[in-house]
Amino acid sequence: MTATQTKTQEPISNLEYDFITVLHNKAAAVQAYERYIQDAQEANSQPCVELFQKLRQTEIDEAHEIREHLQQVMAKGKM
Repeated sequence: MTATQTKTQEPISNLEYDFITVLHNKAAAVQAYERYIQDAQEANSQPCVELFQKLRQTEIDEAHEIREHLQQVMAKGKM
């Protein structure tokens, strides 16, 4: 079997896998920040709440961008 034949049998490309993995990690980070926000609220630390909210929003924004790239890679095989 040639390298080309082997490559076509992969269920997803390496690039798709990479984006899926990064997206999964971003989703896990968003969930973690939700816990951190609750902890900061329980500690009555508004500055910490605000920082965690800001960091959470950054993760969400990045996840949206990664998702757009993933959709293009899945449709076209590349960017």
